[in-house]
Amino acid sequence: MTVTALPIEYHTTDIAGIDVIRPLWNRICEHHRIRARTFRAFFEHTTFDNRKVYFVRCAEAGDLRVDLASDPVAGRCVGYCVTSLSADQIGEIESLYVDETYRSQGIGTALVHRALAWLDENGSVENRVAVAEGNEEAFPFYRKFGFYPRRTVLEQVRGSAPPQRPET
Repeated sequence: MTVTALPIEYHTTDIAGIDVIRPLWNRICEHHRIRARTFRAFFEHTTFDNRKVYFVRCAEAGDLRVDLASDPVAGRCVGYCVTSLSADQIGEIESLYVDETYRSQGIGTALVHRALAWLDENGSVENRVAVAEGNEEAFPFYRKFGFYPRRTVLEQVRGSAPPQRPET
């Protein structure tokens, strides 16, 4: 069966327009919650409003860009990429998501290309992307753009929620 690519429109906003990604961000958070082996409680308690506070701080301390992919026929946002640039010129892809129905059409690739071009234009000296534990299947996607694991950061599970035991 041949999948016909839908017409997708791309546009950019900043922190002022970030609320448009809320429904998609909630889906990526659920995606991480389901896949997390150890930090499931983190994703269960993280809200878009908490994450938005973090994004606001990124925008205040440096710069923040939100690339959006929209389906003009359906009249809705179907993907996004939030990218930050710190005052010391470190770029980071903070969050990327494409609706399941629209995957494998190059939308994620286009969003990352837009983000990396913006970082280059603004003088980033290093670019990063953090992949949540349990979402390692994203590595090959990011490898296409030259992102490779450089180090593994281990965190201690803290707080009132007991740690989830890894599945064996």
